[in-house]
Amino acid sequence: MSVEAQEEDPLAKANRAAEDLYQVRDTFFPADPNEKIAKLQNQSDLALKLLDSIPPEQRKLPMQRATYEYLRGKILDVFSDYRKEAEDHLSKAVKLNPSLADAWLCLGNCIWKKGDLSATKNCYTLALSKGRNKRILCQLSMLDRKMAQGSENQAELVEESIKHAKEAITLDVKDGSSWYNLGNACLTSFFVSGAWDHSKLLQSLKAYQNAEKDERMESNPDLFFNNATVNRYLENYERALTGFEAATLKDPGLKATEEVQKIVNLLDKIDNMLGHARSKQLGPLASSLAFVNLNPSYKRGTIDLLSEGLNKGVALVGKVLFYIKHENVAPLYYLLCDSDKTCFVLSVYGIQYDAIKEGDQLALLEPFYRIVNVSWKGKIYHFKSIRVDFLEQLLVNGMALSPQQGVRTSIFAQHKP
Repeated sequence: MSVEAQEEDPLAKANRAAEDLYQVRDTFFPADPNEKIAKLQNQSDLALKLLDSIPPEQRKLPMQRATYEYLRGKILDVFSDYRKEAEDHLSKAVKLNPSLADAWLCLGNCIWKKGDLSATKNCYTLALSKGRNKRILCQLSMLDRKMAQGSENQAELVEESIKHAKEAITLDVKDGSSWYNLGNACLTSFFVSGAWDHSKLLQSLKAYQNAEKDERMESNPDLFFNNATVNRYLENYERALTGFEAATLKDPGLKATEEVQKIVNLLDKIDNMLGHARSKQLGPLASSLAFVNLNPSYKRGTIDLLSEGLNKGVALVGKVLFYIKHENVAPLYYLLCDSDKTCFVLSVYGIQYDAIKEGDQLALLEPFYRIVNVSWKGKIYHFKSIRVDFLEQLLVNGMALSPQQGVRTSIFAQHKP
């Protein structure tokens, strides 16, 4: 054994054991969750034994005692449930050494688990007062999103979350965890603002892509899951399927296979309904659409005349053939035909499910058009798709929808400390 190894600070050795313990927490995802709990219990027991083996004379000075209490609390707090013993040790640590930023951070994480969010924020703020730190800023960002749930100032808190997330990135532009947190904040902002501003989804996607550049994020199944969620809302179905499948391989407990099945079920249903639509007599339905009056400021279009992407100044009239029921809250899906008897899928965000019914005639103003091609497990899905993001883009039977017919989809992308 080298002299350096013999003289290693016992507290530094215990600190390394605590870091290794948290590495297991953040990267080990067996099929059976009990296996993870058992491994954490075994490794935390070993870390505590290592801590207790430190001679009393090497942990009697206030700074040594503070570090000892901090490490003991941190090791005890590795589990997902609240442990009062962990809080007690961490509280002692910050009293003995109020400048120990990581002890304040760990204390905040511990208190979060018992639901005291204002006390958690106080701990994080005190931790940050010791110096700007990307980990503390990321935790503050996550806490902002948690506090936004059900609050009257949701949008303000989510903007604060984005601000903290961006500040963390300025401290280390290559840190995948900080980019991942920003992606979560942007995804939450998309839904809080009414689920129509797709630029926020694209910002979220870009942040997740930056997170993936950090090889340490390969072991984060939540990144793959949330990235797939964004792709699903952007209707990038194949990317969403690939992402959810990758998340399943990394953590079976995420139930991402259920998300895969939901998408496959939706695509199968769209495929089947397109088949039914082709067998219907669409002539009489389609011919009536040519006589629908439109605001003269819009150019009348049909699906085959649209450009991919946003069609400014264009209106398309269609007849609702089917409501496509599926397993996610948003968007709502319908199968329509235009005046040329061409069938297409309409996805609508931010409206109540009963605002549009089968048989209704819709005018779609400035539609966002794309051709969907998906290849999955040997099956090909191909269809034309229009997305409507907000109420003002829709006229139902010649009438605008009322604000009361709008809804907000709620999702808060985050992970607990």
